[in-house]
Amino acid sequence: MMTDPIADMLTRIRNAVRVERPHVDIPLSKVKRGLAEVLKREGYIWDWEEVAEKPSSRLRVHLKYGPNGERVIRRLRRVSTPGRRVYHGADALKPVLGGLGICILSTSRGVISDREARQRRIGGEVLCEVW
Repeated sequence: MMTDPIADMLTRIRNAVRVERPHVDIPLSKVKRGLAEVLKREGYIWDWEEVAEKPSSRLRVHLKYGPNGERVIRRLRRVSTPGRRVYHGADALKPVLGGLGICILSTSRGVISDREARQRRIGGEVLCEVW
């Protein structure tokens, strides 16, 4: 039984980037779909797609690398865990690495990046940091 599916998704992406896979398959959920969409909007992955399989659908994330094979995703860190939830308001959200990275938040308006949250002036649960 998996207790933290978001941490599982981040670990799968982290492991796939380390061995330079072109894509990685992850069990599908709405939050994971939102995470993948934020990663795509912010330029950390090429694209994502839903793959219909039996017994359950999967999320296929197409990973992005630089022109010489450099990793675009250098670090993924889970912030809020099932045992310790971390919430921040819009004023408490600081840029990650001086703006070189992002925080991904789960808000009442869906899963968004910290840049969008500061623009919209909304806070939420900090899911992870990416840089």
